[in-house]
Amino acid sequence: MRLGVNIDHIATLRSQRGTPYPDPVDAVPIVELAGADGITCHIRIDRRHITERDVRLIREITKTSLNVELCSDPDIVRFVCGVKPRYACLVPEREGEQTTEGGLDIVTHGEEIKRTIGVLKDAGIVVSLFVEPDESTIGLARELGADSVELNTRAYSETSNKEGEIERLKKASIAAHGMGLEVHAGHGLEYHNVKGILSVPHIVELNIGHSIISRAVFTGLEEAVKTMLRLMKGG
Repeated sequence: MRLGVNIDHIATLRSQRGTPYPDPVDAVPIVELAGADGITCHIRIDRRHITERDVRLIREITKTSLNVELCSDPDIVRFVCGVKPRYACLVPEREGEQTTEGGLDIVTHGEEIKRTIGVLKDAGIVVSLFVEPDESTIGLARELGADSVELNTRAYSETSNKEGEIERLKKASIAAHGMGLEVHAGHGLEYHNVKGILSVPHIVELNIGHSIISRAVFTGLEEAVKTMLRLMKGG
């Protein structure tokens, strides 16, 4: 199982004081040398943390693979196509939200998402959709042309009924795998709940950010990444 480390919240800390530091670009070699399999960052419409400058430089120095999260805003899509990360993950955005609140509404925005997938894939980018762990939604993702899905683990992370949400994730992951989609997962995963995800079949990648960056305040970024990797390997 691969680990993609989301470094957005380094930029969040930077934006709190309007300083040039801490620079998320500086995190890339540390994360990679610690053993992570990839870098994830989210460029939002309001540019409240990650900026175009960040994405360009992160793309330039990343030795593993870069996954850029984005919505279907045409300007951002054009920018990402120009940068050409290995992966792009389409996520919903709502003004004023603290973080991504749920999976894509594929039913309402299907045509827009389909067009965006086509544009990104024409640029040679592998496309994932951030979705709820629901079999019908995953089926629509496949029809729209996605290469993979990232299952939203927020409900699992926040509920006391962990077993119920794990069963839901298992059904969704099995369905996605059966449709030929690569399965990723993320949102709210941290050091105390990540082991539960290991029982879900077919997940090949976890994208984790906030908990790793938070732990890094106390342990350093390298150790925070290594600790998460040990847990993902059952340690």
